[in-house]
Amino acid sequence: MNKTILITGCSSGIGEHCALALKAKGWRVFATARKAKDIARLKRQGLETFYLDYTEPKSIQKLVKDVSKACDGKLYALFNNGAYGQPGAMEDITRELLTKQFETNVFGWHDLTRRLMPLMRANGEGRIIHNSSVLGLVAMKWRGAYNASKFAVEAMADTMRLELRQSAIPIHVVLIEPGPIHSKFVATAMAAFARNIDTINTPYAQQYHHRQQILAKGGTARFKLGPQAVLVKLERALQAKRPAARYGVTKATHLMAVLRRILPQPMLDWALNKASDQ
Repeated sequence: MNKTILITGCSSGIGEHCALALKAKGWRVFATARKAKDIARLKRQGLETFYLDYTEPKSIQKLVKDVSKACDGKLYALFNNGAYGQPGAMEDITRELLTKQFETNVFGWHDLTRRLMPLMRANGEGRIIHNSSVLGLVAMKWRGAYNASKFAVEAMADTMRLELRQSAIPIHVVLIEPGPIHSKFVATAMAAFARNIDTINTPYAQQYHHRQQILAKGGTARFKLGPQAVLVKLERALQAKRPAARYGVTKATHLMAVLRRILPQPMLDWALNKASDQ
């Protein structure tokens, strides 16, 4: 196996943990971040680090060019991980906010993926791994833009997996579905919420106030796991001869996958309504 992998969103949380852990296990890791201070810190930690902003097509083009040069045109794996969540009721999500959410969480992922596939074909095999979410399986209120982006990622991955079934070059497409993980995701979401949503002149003012109190405490979701739990699934996706299409991570993900299959819609809606306030 050519143990080379490009991991995006390595400034903190899942991306940083997985990048450092895989490097320690002998992988050659190409890590990306947006901020110069994060790039510098990751380089000090021994990672080969590059700038990437999914909303900037030119940065994607340059990243692919630089990584191709660094790995002699042969790459084994991509872990699309960099993303953020834009909270807010769908009624308060403007076209511009939804577009921005998709630029980062969907369009950028697709652009980077398709540009790296020739490197995987040149390598003779490859793995495309997307860090999805339990919210790619079920939708929860106040998270509509993020829900939509993850549903889109799931659909793109499923489609590409089917299209690659008959390929002469084995390239596996895998979805990892974490659920609640300890990271800076909530803090970033709160900042986007405060920056972009009018919490006063809205029919949802009372609900927003309640939601902000929950998020200020880091959320009340039970059974949060550390990024190590995602690393375990990532390693399986990278090393299995025939990786699964999906790897659930937390109890929340496994539970919601089951409830989606067995509950009638009214009961599922009731459960999701309760879970949305966690």
